[in-house]
Amino acid sequence: MEARAVGKYIRISPQKARLVADVVRGMGVDQAITTLRFMPKKGAVILQKVIESALANATQDDQADVDNLYVKVITIDGGPSLKRIRPRAMGRATGIIKRTSHITVVLDEN
Repeated sequence: MEARAVGKYIRISPQKARLVADVVRGMGVDQAITTLRFMPKKGAVILQKVIESALANATQDDQADVDNLYVKVITIDGGPSLKRIRPRAMGRATGIIKRTSHITVVLDEN
């Protein structure tokens, strides 16, 4: 029984979120949440929320055994970018790209 959760338009760059996702991919849910809780990265807090949401979706159906769930798939896709301007010297301006991410987590039973 697969359980799925999606976090969309999250204000973190996909590159930084993938660093955290690579650590917990394939772990058991309890171990993944514990690992993320003590990881000093912004992406860890965000990913923990999405995994907990998928866990809540799994318990909603009452078919999944929570103790046997593991992180089957984590995908971090790029969302739309926010474009901002930073003033520079001599009246010029340069662009700033604030990236967003779409995070998908799929949990499955062993």
